[in-house]
Amino acid sequence: MKKSGKYSFGMGDRFGHQGSAQLAAIIEAGKKGIEITPVWNKSNREHMIIGTEPGDVRKEADEVTRKAGFNKPYFVDADHINMDNVDRFIESSDFFTIDVASYIGKLAGEELIRNFVTGSSKYTGELKIQGIKPYPVVTDSQITNIAKKYLFAAQKAGEIYRKIEAVKGKDNFVAEVSMDEVPVPQTPVELFFILKMLGEEKIPAQTIAPKFSGRFNKGVDYVGDPLKFAAEFEADLMVIDMAVKEFGLPANLKMSVHSGSDKFAIYPYIGSIVKKHNKGLHLKTAGTTWLEEVIGLAESGGDALAFVKEVYAKALEKTEELCAPYADVIDINISALPSKDEVSGWNSSKFAAALRHVPGNPDYNPNMRQLIHVGYKLAAMKMDEFFRLLDANEKTVSQCVYENMYNRHICRLFDIK
Repeated sequence: MKKSGKYSFGMGDRFGHQGSAQLAAIIEAGKKGIEITPVWNKSNREHMIIGTEPGDVRKEADEVTRKAGFNKPYFVDADHINMDNVDRFIESSDFFTIDVASYIGKLAGEELIRNFVTGSSKYTGELKIQGIKPYPVVTDSQITNIAKKYLFAAQKAGEIYRKIEAVKGKDNFVAEVSMDEVPVPQTPVELFFILKMLGEEKIPAQTIAPKFSGRFNKGVDYVGDPLKFAAEFEADLMVIDMAVKEFGLPANLKMSVHSGSDKFAIYPYIGSIVKKHNKGLHLKTAGTTWLEEVIGLAESGGDALAFVKEVYAKALEKTEELCAPYADVIDINISALPSKDEVSGWNSSKFAAALRHVPGNPDYNPNMRQLIHVGYKLAAMKMDEFFRLLDANEKTVSQCVYENMYNRHICRLFDIK
């Protein structure tokens, strides 16, 4: 059976140039005793915007691991796929993030709901989940409401899983079920019964991505109460523990944190809780690689700096268009964005500092960072020039990518000194 390892990182590389730098960070972590499975991921939306194919991600992952002599497991993730787009990913992927968010709230058949509630009656009353006190009290009506909200979504996950399995074969890929892109977090009780549904669908999920409270905006820090997040995260881990025993799910089922890059405020809690309970973790860090490419080009000066200034100027003109697809996962204060004229006078250091996520740096501008984050389409429109600049300034850019992945993410999360 293919397994993703205790710790794994979802590593996006939208333009396919930074795999070696990303892998170097993973290798360095291994030297410090933290084994992380690299999972290269790219969503259907990103492929459509940039004009790439899922096979391009496989090609990059295979090439960089071969060049580095990396002989440990690695994966290529079909990121946030559903029934509409899974087909184009099946051949080249061996990790599938099955996104059921769009199916949540749609009703399964009445008889199916009744059968699920009847089959769950043993869990009414006090639900004795070890590590959660006081025990939550569960009623039939509560289970009915959970089934109405999530059973159809779980069934769709089963359909998608079986479609992949029919081509790839059993145990030849890793399945994740994702439900994070919804407005309201799942409670631990909801997660328990969702996992029961996935067990009944016979989906051997190795990772589950619930929605947590707080804001997980793209490329910037967590917004919310870190202590509340920590309590939710730990309770969900305890739910997973019990669900594995109750519902025949894989023993290595672990939590997946989506939009996990740059959530520095909660990294100490995530790291200490998974260590306390000896649990695994999947963390998605996708879009920050593109940001580090912009930062590296800015630091390179000359025509590279001019290029990223032009990207920013165009992003200002197209803010509404660029932000629309990401409206649920960004919060940009338009009035805090520097003008095109102001930025045109910046030197390399100033531009890089505005984008680089260093909390406390007075030059850091999270609004500008989020706008550039969703503005990768603008570089895709000038792909030849962008790639020429990446190649010409490879050393500087790859160092930015490496330092971001290793120093700001891996070291913070796993408390590597």
